[in-house]
Amino acid sequence: MATNKDRWIDEFDALSIFPTFVWKFQWTSDFYERINTRIRRSLDGMNPRLTELAPGEAWQSDQQLHKLEEYGEFVSCVLSSARTILKFVKVDYEAVEVTGCWANVSAKGASHAIHTHPNNFLSGVYYVQTWPGADTVNCHDPRSQTSVLRPPVTELAGQNTDQVVVKVRNGTLLMFPSYLPHSVSPSESDELRISVSFNVMFSLFTENLSGPMWGAQEI
Repeated sequence: MATNKDRWIDEFDALSIFPTFVWKFQWTSDFYERINTRIRRSLDGMNPRLTELAPGEAWQSDQQLHKLEEYGEFVSCVLSSARTILKFVKVDYEAVEVTGCWANVSAKGASHAIHTHPNNFLSGVYYVQTWPGADTVNCHDPRSQTSVLRPPVTELAGQNTDQVVVKVRNGTLLMFPSYLPHSVSPSESDELRISVSFNVMFSLFTENLSGPMWGAQEI
């Protein structure tokens, strides 16, 4: 609406167009504790020496965890969340599936550079074990042209920053468009940070497109 100063303005509105969402699900403690126990047990079986990671080191499993029986309930929850998101964005589809799923274990000082997850529609991260100083993920502005001009700002806000730090905790599931660049800052915790990453794609596209592209260093 017009202000006393700008009497020539009849109406004013700010249209939010082409938004990029990050969807955040927090699981109940009784549920995620059961899931997390199962995941930790699985990872210990894959690599019994995880507790021996040196500062700055990180370990990744292969990308086929979604095919293991012990991850069945986890995958079911991921797909249910994906269907909720697709309903939210009003996308029509026949079926979706997880195309890759892998665990990330990081020691103090470990980080991950900015990257995307090509050839998928949704990607996400589930947090099994977080600690103060190892409980965030950085989301970066996907609009490359916004870096052409960076004027000073009076206050940081979602409309004028090129990076948003998202706080997470045990049992947090984040999902976002696979085109969204993201990164992980160096862990400041002496304890291991454990997460499980995944991609989701429309089933009609998965046969030839959607395998994880390890050259892009997905996490």
